[in-house]
Amino acid sequence: MRKIFSKWIDRYFSDEEAVLLFVLLGGALLIILTLGQMLTPVFAGLILAFLMQGAVSWLESRKLSHILSVSLVFVLFVSVTLALLLFVLPLVWRQAGNLFNELPRILSEVQQLALLLPKQYPDMISVAQVNELINSAAAELSQVGQWVVTFSLNSLGSVVALLIYFVLVPILVFFFLKDGKALSSWWASLLPAKREMMTKVWDEMDDQIANYIRGKVIEILIVGVATYVAFAVLGINYAALLAIMVGLSVLIPYIGAALVTLPVALIAFFQWGWTNEFMVLMAAYGIIQALDGNVLVPLLFSEAVNLHPVSIIIAVLLFGGLWGFWGVFFAIPLATLIKAILSAWPKAPKLQQDVPES
Repeated sequence: MRKIFSKWIDRYFSDEEAVLLFVLLGGALLIILTLGQMLTPVFAGLILAFLMQGAVSWLESRKLSHILSVSLVFVLFVSVTLALLLFVLPLVWRQAGNLFNELPRILSEVQQLALLLPKQYPDMISVAQVNELINSAAAELSQVGQWVVTFSLNSLGSVVALLIYFVLVPILVFFFLKDGKALSSWWASLLPAKREMMTKVWDEMDDQIANYIRGKVIEILIVGVATYVAFAVLGINYAALLAIMVGLSVLIPYIGAALVTLPVALIAFFQWGWTNEFMVLMAAYGIIQALDGNVLVPLLFSEAVNLHPVSIIIAVLLFGGLWGFWGVFFAIPLATLIKAILSAWPKAPKLQQDVPES
């Protein structure tokens, strides 16, 4: 066993640059796990600046100065953020409150429909089983209500933290955009001169991750806005809340659309029943999903991420479990980064055994 382990070390860690990269990755992971909560504004500002760097570069290519390009992009960022806070967030919060108030009525209608099942399928389900399911759902609903009350009473500290973030993050975004090259040069000066492997990984991942993240943000916006317009025109309740859920569902490949279809169908059904309005809304929703998968995704992600579907699902589950929403958002870029590192990792050549000639 010791000999096997020694050969494995010699094969994968014989290059000093590989050892350095391993130490850097381990240190970065340790910082994220131990200081991640305190450094959240820094990470958020860095990610937002990374997303907006393309717009700054585009303005600079139009002969605008660097500081003017940064200022225009920053003003646009602040304007969009204020619009979301002042208009979109209150609307979504109000609709979420209305939906929560409607849950007892919806549960009552579900109970009436569920009690019809024992009459139609007496051999498969009984009245006692239906009542047990309804009581369990009511208990879960009461726990959700208690959580909402507790959250509203204990969220003053979170509100203060959010206010601090709303001040710190824009400041960090501005300076990351303004002095990004200087900060990158300073960080590069700390690394050793021999860094071919790190340069190879960075060159491979820079454009791919940037295009993926920007494309995913654009996809969320387009799908969310198109869904809201369709739902608002058709008159379904909680259109803004459902549109945000549909927009965010594109973050989870393969299963996100299936998960969000259930609340859309349930709310439409309890509002209209089996009517033409229900059929039209579900058809419109299906068209939006089809256009997203067959038109929008190929346009935004022309350079497809070469990952197996199983790898993507495992990455979503793993990073989502570690870091929640942001883990789901960055699951595919992180999985692609890991693949690029493994591909570029130097390996000592295997000793080939001499094969006797016949």
